[in-house]
Amino acid sequence: MKDERVGPPRTGNERETLRAYLDYHRATLVMKTDGLSDEELRRQAMPPSTLSLLGLVRHMAEVERAWFRRVINGEDIPLVWSDEDDYQVAYDATGSTRSQAFDAWRTEVAHARRIEEKAESLDVTGYQARWGEDVSLRMVMLHLIHEYARHNGHADFLREGIDGTVGA
Repeated sequence: MKDERVGPPRTGNERETLRAYLDYHRATLVMKTDGLSDEELRRQAMPPSTLSLLGLVRHMAEVERAWFRRVINGEDIPLVWSDEDDYQVAYDATGSTRSQAFDAWRTEVAHARRIEEKAESLDVTGYQARWGEDVSLRMVMLHLIHEYARHNGHADFLREGIDGTVGA
């Protein structure tokens, strides 16, 4: 299940750099789950939290879908795991499998990449209903980098608790 993790360019333009950082963090999440069983991936951090590595993958599928498809592309579609727009539902992966979670996540990442690549520029905007305002593709990409970086930090601790694996 390994995704190749490639570092961002040292002298790339803004769009190349944002794209590369986002892909780097996507690959980091995959790396943090590599080699674990479904049971290990579902292992929760600590009660009452339902946070698990598989829950993080599911959550990031929701985040990719919401920001790229719903906001930038203007698609009127529900979240992957919640018809009520409850992002917390994705964290509870107790009945989920690696293939189910990663299939959804990879589908949403593929959509996100197509939307970003087709966008005329980083200045393309979409309406973010929760904020009640338009946001640029640039902001969305930066927001996703932030989301992945934060949740990859959670993934570090979750993975260490499962089998002691630490590191970038």
